[in-house]
Amino acid sequence: MKYSNVIVAGAGKSGIAAIGLLIRHGAKVTLFDQNTELDTEKVLESFSNREAIRVELGELTDKTIEESDLFVISPGIPTDADFVKKVEAAGLPVWGEIELAYYFTKGKIAAITGTNGKTTTTTLVGEIFKAYSDNTLVVGNIGLPYTRFADTTDPDTLIAAEISSFQLETIHEFKPHISAVLNLTPDHLNRHYTLDNYYNAKLRIAENQDMNDYIILNYDDPETRERAGRIENTNKIWFSRITELQEGVFVSDGEVIVRYKDKEENILNVNDIKILGNHNLENILAAIGITYFMEIPAGIIAETIRNFQGVEHRIEFVREIGGVKYYNDSKGTNPDAAIKALEAMTSTTVLIAGGYDKKSEYDEWVDRFSGKVRCLVLIGETAENIKKCAKSHGFNQIVIVESLKDAVIYSSEVARPGDAVLLSPACASWDMFKSYEERGTLFKEYVNEIEE
Repeated sequence: MKYSNVIVAGAGKSGIAAIGLLIRHGAKVTLFDQNTELDTEKVLESFSNREAIRVELGELTDKTIEESDLFVISPGIPTDADFVKKVEAAGLPVWGEIELAYYFTKGKIAAITGTNGKTTTTTLVGEIFKAYSDNTLVVGNIGLPYTRFADTTDPDTLIAAEISSFQLETIHEFKPHISAVLNLTPDHLNRHYTLDNYYNAKLRIAENQDMNDYIILNYDDPETRERAGRIENTNKIWFSRITELQEGVFVSDGEVIVRYKDKEENILNVNDIKILGNHNLENILAAIGITYFMEIPAGIIAETIRNFQGVEHRIEFVREIGGVKYYNDSKGTNPDAAIKALEAMTSTTVLIAGGYDKKSEYDEWVDRFSGKVRCLVLIGETAENIKKCAKSHGFNQIVIVESLKDAVIYSSEVARPGDAVLLSPACASWDMFKSYEERGTLFKEYVNEIEE
């Protein structure tokens, strides 16, 4: 490796994986974290080569910056943090974990971004890759740090990578063979400040691609269609569940079809799909585009989709009690994702929502309540804001409770046979939980505690 002294900022999962990758390849690492209470012994106990790592807490010193030749930032750290600006002013390259992983990667990358659907699509792409080859990685924002596995790849490795806007802010040479932008809707304005900043970060996924590569795009999403005109350096493949395309992946008379140049191929019938909702059909169309242009045989693609049950915490059926069905959509961390979950419900719904405030607007989501939501049960720091928004739209069946357990108990009491109880928060989890996974797992535990 050409960099011998590297600062890694952030002692979370991605930072630890980055350190492991760097020291495996001979670099000396300074782990920097602003948390002065960090248990450094616990952090370092997983490394056998501890002498290659030093720890600096609280403030990043000028001496450390002067002695370093690369700065690696974890995605949870804003790029406009004061210490990041200090590093940039000193002339150090600033890489994120995706750029660092790419430096060591030898395989073929399918990189998936978008506001919603990333985890489902990446999981399905990974399953299709695995059905074709044992030499497969599923990494990135999906929960497995890319840096943990990047140097295990060879030229035949198929890599499905879920990529967030935070990760795309710090790419330089990252170049997937297939990229995908699933949709563009407002999110993370507390981090990106403006929609332009957020959407432009997403579209960076294609900036290093060329005409040997492909980008898969959602024709049905107006924002994606409008902004895709700026992408001119690679082959654009559209997918649509509504429109029959001259070229691309689309639905016609219930059949999913790929049409490209002089070839047309039927993949499967939409009735073969097990997961609920139009948004999931879009995710499947995207996954078909990604894997088809990765040259996976159509038969393998179709068979994998037929067997695909979806992902945990995304419109996940939990249990039916007394004629009431309970669904865990803890991964619905923004209003657009929550809209899609609500649309997938086929019955009147008791909706549990609220959480960490990402400065989202809730009006469009609340507008979808009419005729569908029986009662809105709110938790978390956004509860009052959501209540105010809902009441301004004429929706008054609202209760605020102290905890998720209270929300489950109250929902079970007011739900009627034939109803659904849906946890779809439209907010992040960080005010009350470590992650959306923890929130969803607890929801399932509380539901399973209900006596029939």
